[in-house]
Amino acid sequence: MKQLMKRREKALGAQRPFSWAKFWYQTRLALLMVVGACMAAFGYAMFQVPFNIAAGGVSGISIIVNHYVGWPVGLLFWLLNLPLLVLGFFYLGRWSFLLRTLVAATIFSIATDAFVAYMPHLLTQYPLTNDLLLTTIYGGIVGGIGGGLIYRAGGTMGGTGIIGRIIQKKTGQPLSQVYFYTDGLTILAAGVVFGWEIALYAFLMLFLNGLASDYTLEGPSSARTATIITNHPQAVIDELMVNLHRGVSYWEVTGGFTGQKRYLVQTTITRPQVNELKQVVARIDPGAFVTIGVSHEAMGAGFTPMPANVEG
Repeated sequence: MKQLMKRREKALGAQRPFSWAKFWYQTRLALLMVVGACMAAFGYAMFQVPFNIAAGGVSGISIIVNHYVGWPVGLLFWLLNLPLLVLGFFYLGRWSFLLRTLVAATIFSIATDAFVAYMPHLLTQYPLTNDLLLTTIYGGIVGGIGGGLIYRAGGTMGGTGIIGRIIQKKTGQPLSQVYFYTDGLTILAAGVVFGWEIALYAFLMLFLNGLASDYTLEGPSSARTATIITNHPQAVIDELMVNLHRGVSYWEVTGGFTGQKRYLVQTTITRPQVNELKQVVARIDPGAFVTIGVSHEAMGAGFTPMPANVEG
């Protein structure tokens, strides 16, 4: 049966015509991963390594090990990732996971050692600043942007994130809590080796890195989802569609406290349209109940276009 399935998949693959759309899509993802890995390596080499700011993960462990053995931090990062990649291969996705992570980790390692070796000769001032606070802020932002680009390309830097995802998968603990444990232990170890002031800066850098990574991955949120409970649904709908040019959905609901029949109107708008929506609802139904929430992303008519289907 397995051999029959493999022959069928091979035959189907051979029948698929070459797609330029898929080719350029995969090329863009590859370039995005290279740029992200190089940017993350730049932030690591320029702002973390010179000051021994071990902000969690395998990159932080590499700085600690480098302090004792003197091996290049990029090489240490790659070597320390190897056993974790084996674990990830069996628990997180086999070849697809392994290839994406190995490519990103290899580029990051090579770029890190290149930056550490050549930047002191290319720059008139290295490090760029001796202010630890500035170093922490820019290291977290630059490294976070690089990591976010890698995630957008469908890759990962590996490291203790692999352990965190395996623990989360096995125990069901929240991923953020698991990451706090794994990265926190690394930072505590750095505090013992390099001093607690450095550890405090490392915690701050780890926090900023996460914010910058999330912002890069999801982008600025410009969409808002409005939910309106009203007795005049048609008037509200007409006004929203005509003046705000937004699609609207609505359905009948029952109040849990009063037991009265009312209508729930829902629409997605842009951030500048929030005040206009409030004015529309207040004018038509002052007794309405309105909630407005932040949407990470809105795709479709009037918002971000749907991505082309390039996987087939």
